[in-house]
Amino acid sequence: MSHFDDENYSDGFDDEALAKRFDATLWRRLFAYARRYPTELKWLGVFAFLTALMEIFYPLLTRGVIDSVDTYLNDDAVTTLDLAHYIAGYIACTIVIAVCIGGFIWMGGKVRTHISHDIRRDGFENLQRLSFSFYDHRPVGWLMARMTSDCERLSNILAWGFLDLIWGLTMMTGISIAMLVMNWKLALAVLAILPVLWWISTGFQRRILGSARQVRATNSRITGSYNEAIMGVLTSKAFVREEANQQEFGGLTGTMHDASVRNLTQAAIYVPIVVTLASLATGLALAIGGMDLLAGAITAGTLVAFMAYTRHFFEPVEQLGHWFAEMQMAQASAERILSLVHAVPDIRDSEDVLRAQAAQQGAPSRRSVAEDGGQARIDRIELKHVSFAYDPEHPVLDDINLTLRRGETLAIVGPTGGGKSTLVNLICRFYEPTSGQVLIDGVDYRNRGLHWLQSNIGMVLQSAHVFSGSVMENIRYGRLQASDAEVLRAAELAGARPLIERFEHGFDTEVGEGGSRLSAGQKQLISFARAILKDPQILVMDEATSSVDTETEQLIQAGMHHVLADRVCLVIAHRLSTIRNADRICVIDGGRITELGTHEALMKQQGHYYALYRQQSLQGATARLDAAPA
Repeated sequence: MSHFDDENYSDGFDDEALAKRFDATLWRRLFAYARRYPTELKWLGVFAFLTALMEIFYPLLTRGVIDSVDTYLNDDAVTTLDLAHYIAGYIACTIVIAVCIGGFIWMGGKVRTHISHDIRRDGFENLQRLSFSFYDHRPVGWLMARMTSDCERLSNILAWGFLDLIWGLTMMTGISIAMLVMNWKLALAVLAILPVLWWISTGFQRRILGSARQVRATNSRITGSYNEAIMGVLTSKAFVREEANQQEFGGLTGTMHDASVRNLTQAAIYVPIVVTLASLATGLALAIGGMDLLAGAITAGTLVAFMAYTRHFFEPVEQLGHWFAEMQMAQASAERILSLVHAVPDIRDSEDVLRAQAAQQGAPSRRSVAEDGGQARIDRIELKHVSFAYDPEHPVLDDINLTLRRGETLAIVGPTGGGKSTLVNLICRFYEPTSGQVLIDGVDYRNRGLHWLQSNIGMVLQSAHVFSGSVMENIRYGRLQASDAEVLRAAELAGARPLIERFEHGFDTEVGEGGSRLSAGQKQLISFARAILKDPQILVMDEATSSVDTETEQLIQAGMHHVLADRVCLVIAHRLSTIRNADRICVIDGGRITELGTHEALMKQQGHYYALYRQQSLQGATARLDAAPA
């Protein structure tokens, strides 16, 4: 497993426990994505600061206009009324605000887009590096939700939250200073509302966070359910599971609906409370300020400015409270996204290997082609006392000793669940032994580069996967720098070229998403051609012909003799007739090697292989008799 435990997948967070804490360290790590763009961030802060500053100046200008008019009307010594500089101030503030709003929308959008791009890029890049064990307990829908909706949400919070933080702090600080300078007693009376607001906000945010976490957790499960429903639509229809699937999905959407309604209800109660407290502060300022005005302690302009400031002071409080609650609600998303971006693969190069690779990069003349991921000669693979377990209580392989040599084809057979595929996964280092060693030419493969080993492996799987695109692109996936002529040659060796050329557009035929326009046999032939093009040192055929028709199997068998020579070849097969010519056959049962030898030798032993072969031969003969015409 990765260094992040499985709570990152399960969505089983303790909502109440997490609601009581705000992880500032987590958000600092996430904000590092925004710090990659200091110029845009600086201008975003400048625009937010200037916008707030202009909004603070407006009431001061209004105060000056009112006091000037009042003085002109009530003081006979004043014979002229000059408001030109106030008008100029209004115009200047309006222009600055207009420019700043356009500026922060532009810069905020750029920062948000950059952050979203970088998180998705880093997440996808790390997903390519992670070991198979990471995917054993994490469904596709969960990963999709992290890299789509959660990523978009966090990029919005980081960009626009930063903007509102600068704007809000500038507004609150500027307004507080302006009120204290104009009348400190009246200012303290208004600011006395803040502790009450903080106490109420804390309680509501805890409740809002709990319901929001349930919404996010259910949303992940809904995404996963969508994915499974689409991928398994054929099975659902075949077993008439549509109604049951609808009920299960309805349960998830019902849970999300209830949590969403509860979350919105809590927010709908919280916001009016904040507005009420703001109105209370405004009323308090009006009452106290009105009495001071009658007593001559303050001017009418000062009272009007105070009224405007008390109204505007609680806008950033409400906005910052909203973003703080949003950050708490999104904290689970932040934790999960960072768990993807920073997850450490279970299978990775050791420090010694990394140092050796760094030294080779510094000395190109001595750089090993083998360790650089290029083709290398692998003559011998040894497994010494290898054991493996996904769960320590239930071992899958136990004390395996086996040697594979260049130019040899080793067939692996045995009952389902016996450990055949696990053995091959260990040899390919998709997993590592829990005990024992895998040696390549006498060196433990953990002391070699992981990229070097896996770049010298070719695989043809039982369920061949092809990507959306053309047939040519899918075969070239085995070696991206291959020329068209090399692709055609690989297809010919695989026996796939005649079939492909019968397509309407030949090698340029689009295969559809996941190869939806191809049959299982056609996908298998393309997969086989892809493996041939790679020209690997280790070739793995995992049930490669078990799901294809007889004609396709014959094409694959005909092409195999071209590629099995002069390389290590592993063939996993249930159809034993396809492996009679293997150099050796290994029978695995219960995680142990029970028999090892040639077809003839194992038949003479009359053991497990003999029984399996006789049973399949009898079944094949019976099927042929049933199919024969009467």
